Amino acid sequence: MTTKKPQNLTIWRAVNSALHDILEEIPESIVFGEDITTWGTGGGIYGVNRKLDTTFGPNRVRNTPISEEVLLAAASSAASRGLRPILEIMYSDFSFLGFDGIINQAAKNRYMFGGQFDVPMVMRTNHGAGIGKAAQHSQSLETIFAHIPGLEVVVPSNANDAYGLLKTAVKSDNPTIFLEHKNLYYDKGLVTFEEIPFGQAAVSREGQHVTVVATQWLHRSALEAAEQLAEEGIEIEIIDPRTLYPFDMDTVYKSVAKTRHLVVAHEAVRDYGWGGEFVANVVEDAWDNLDAAPVRIGAFRAPIPYSEPLENAIVPQAQQVVAAVKKALGK
Repeated sequence: MTTKKPQNLTIWRAVNSALHDILEEIPESIVFGEDITTWGTGGGIYGVNRKLDTTFGPNRVRNTPISEEVLLAAASSAASRGLRPILEIMYSDFSFLGFDGIINQAAKNRYMFGGQFDVPMVMRTNHGAGIGKAAQHSQSLETIFAHIPGLEVVVPSNANDAYGLLKTAVKSDNPTIFLEHKNLYYDKGLVTFEEIPFGQAAVSREGQHVTVVATQWLHRSALEAAEQLAEEGIEIEIIDPRTLYPFDMDTVYKSVAKTRHLVVAHEAVRDYGWGGEFVANVVEDAWDNLDAAPVRIGAFRAPIPYSEPLENAIVPQAQQVVAAVKKALGK
C-alpha cells in the first residue's frame, strides 16, 4: 500500500498519480488507449498517462489503434479473464462507437454466464463542455451510463476524489465508467491519497435554506453561487454525489430534512437527466420534508456549440444556480 504525505495537485496529476500507484500495487492492472504513450502525445491528449509507459513497460501500458469498438470489447474480455484493465477513451463521445462492448458485454456478462467470472474493468474518459470542443467532443453522457444495470458510474469533482475514487474503481469487480471533466483538469486541491468508497456523497458546504445536489462543473458553479447567495442571507447546502451509481440518497434525505428545499444541477441535458431521478426519490420518500417543489437545472436540449458565448448559454452557470435557489424559496 502506497503511503504518501498529502499534496496539492491538479486533477489530471491526481489521476496520473493514482494510475502510477495502481500499476505499482496491483499486478493484474494494465492501461491502454489511443496516443497514451510517451512517443505519441506524451500521455494522452491531457497528459493523464504521462510516464506510465516508461515506468512500467509495454506489457502493462500499451498504445492502441483507433478503434473504440475493438478496445471496449478487448477491455471487457481481458477483465473476464482475470486482468484489471483501465482503458482510456479519448473523449466520452467516442464511446458510442463501442457501446456493444460496454452495454451488451461488460455490463451483462456476469449475469448471463451465471456468475462464473467478474468484469473488473474501468473505462476512463473525459466529458463536458467549457473549452470549445464543439458538439462531438463536449457531451455529458453520465445519465446514459447510470441507466444501464451492471455499470458503476463515477463523477469526481476535485483532485482528492479523482485519486481516491479511481483507486476504488480498479479494485471493484464491476465495470466502472470513470468520467473526468475536461474543464476541471487544472483545478487544484489537497490530495490525501486515500481510497474513497463508492456510494458516499460528500457535503461540500453546509447550509440551512436550500439543498443543492450538483456534480463536476455545476458543483463548482454551485460553490460560486453559494458565495453570492450568502451575501443576500441565503445559505445553501451543497452535496456532491461523487458516484451516480451507486448513489447515496440518505445524505440527500438528511439534508432536505434540514433545509426543506431541493435544487438538483447537472451539465447533462435537463430532459431525462439524472437529476430527475434524485428529485423523484425525494418526492417519493421524503415528501413531508419539502416545503416547495424541487427545481432542476440542466443544459438546453441542443448540441454544444463551438462558440464560447453560445456554449456558456447552453450549459448552466453559477447565475442559473442562484436563480434556481431563489425559485425554490419562492423569491
